[in-house]
Amino acid sequence: MTQEPVFEESSGNVFADLGLSNADELFTRGKIGLQVLRLLKQRNLKQREISELLGIPQPEVSHLMKGEFQRFSEGKLLIFLKRLDTEITLHLRPHHPLNQSAETVILL
Repeated sequence: MTQEPVFEESSGNVFADLGLSNADELFTRGKIGLQVLRLLKQRNLKQREISELLGIPQPEVSHLMKGEFQRFSEGKLLIFLKRLDTEITLHLRPHHPLNQSAETVILL
């Protein structure tokens, strides 16, 4: 007798689905890190060139290219985006769903 697979709808944040306490932070790092990777891959740079561009040692470039974003703070990943000539726009809103007002901040 085969057992029917059990499916559970995702919240959209795999880290939250796993019950991790810092799920929002991990999810944000992942989103920023993936954008950094996309931009680096588009440029087709060697790790030495990436090291110079981002201002990090080559072994850290290796970790970054493997998607090990937990090694970098959100701030550091945002600095990488700036060094890759990316305009960063942050949308700030209260965590509480009843307060729907939002403020936008653009970092140059």
